[in-house]
Amino acid sequence: MKQTSGLNRKAWLVMAAILALGAIYWFGLRADPKVAMLNQAIETKGSPALHDYPYTFRVLRLEGTMAVMATPRSPVVPVYRMIGALYPALAGKAPDNPDFVAAEKELAKVQSEAKQIVLEQPGVTEVKWELDQNWLISHGIALN
Repeated sequence: MKQTSGLNRKAWLVMAAILALGAIYWFGLRADPKVAMLNQAIETKGSPALHDYPYTFRVLRLEGTMAVMATPRSPVVPVYRMIGALYPALAGKAPDNPDFVAAEKELAKVQSEAKQIVLEQPGVTEVKWELDQNWLISHGIALN
């Protein structure tokens, strides 16, 4: 009988572990369907300029009615480093270079478009930008 109860105990432990992993996935790792809907709206409603942009603007999370969106731009990171990562041909160009200035304006335009698309979605009343540290680091930009 000890063997049977030992097997039952192991089966219960395995089932409990499976349920615990399922709960972790459901409540912690699963993408928020509302966030997925907002990112889908950016994809489907965005202009060709937004779709072709070398950085993908996206919603990271919702905090009530505020959408938190990722951006590569921050006062903490020198603009010449970030623009150089987006457009390698502009790396090392002076900030007053006409192509560099045009790239900055394009960034502002597509970022504003992504924000506007999100604000037009139900349940969103404001957008807060959060620095995409992972993107910057993956492009060799140090965060000091």
